[in-house]
Amino acid sequence: MSPKTPRDVSGKQLVRVLSKYGYDVVRQADSHIRLSKNNIHNITVPNHDTIRLGTLMSIITDVADHLKIEKSELIEQL
Repeated sequence: MSPKTPRDVSGKQLVRVLSKYGYDVVRQADSHIRLSKNNIHNITVPNHDTIRLGTLMSIITDVADHLKIEKSELIEQL
């Protein structure tokens, strides 16, 4: 059974988790943070107090597909 996705993840928390997987902050413009892994895979994370669930799951799915890992592994880190 996969872990339940938390509903109160902030942009800064997500950036911290993704940095453990090799993503680096490239730039920040207003309320969005741009991350890159080896200049190959780029993602944008909203820098909000709480990221909407659909947006969070979209980012998790994209990163998990790129890293070829299970989404549950990322969710556990949150």
